Amino acid sequence: MHTDGWKPYQGLDRLGYRHAVSKLQGQPVNAATELLPRVHRVAALLKRWLLGTHQGAIAPKQLDYYLDEFTFRFNRRNSRSRGKLFYRLAQQAMQVSAVPYKRLVGGTDNQSHH
Repeated sequence: MHTDGWKPYQGLDRLGYRHAVSKLQGQPVNAATELLPRVHRVAALLKRWLLGTHQGAIAPKQLDYYLDEFTFRFNRRNSRSRGKLFYRLAQQAMQVSAVPYKRLVGGTDNQSHH
């Protein structure tokens, strides 16, 4: 994992990640975008999407799901059939049995499912 010197990134190596740090303090403003050229663009797009679509109301407990949705949308941004994405997703959702929210988040719904 290659990061800048931001303190919250310290300790990644203790979690089992190989961690390369590039200190940016005292460097020119564009040093970060030169070091990690596309990372800053994707991070800016993610922030704009979270603030625009979700108006900043992000539940940390569900952050993984927000990131999954962003990744899905980002990876399909240049698709030739973007208009069909929601249609296909809805079509696939109708082909499987419904799963109650409680069961999705690890609880039980007091019903047996097959």
